Amino acid sequence: MKMISAIKNRILQLCEQNNLTVNGLAERCGMPPSSLKAILYGRSKNPTIRNIKIICDGLNMTLSEFFKTEEFDNLEQEIK
Repeated sequence: MKMISAIKNRILQLCEQNNLTVNGLAERCGMPPSSLKAILYGRSKNPTIRNIKIICDGLNMTLSEFFKTEEFDNLEQEIK
């Protein structure tokens, strides 16, 4: 799995776990829904760590907790 797919899947997983829509998550994080949707719909090919941190802050979690999943442990090599 590629990194961007893992990030997208993790955000959607967290929305489901917290009973939030994408717009609800964006509101909770204080970020424009368009920024979050750009990540989820592939318009953002390289989401910044700052945006991921904002998402984590909105969900009261750390970056470490965000990335602590099997998907991130098994990412494909990006440089070939």
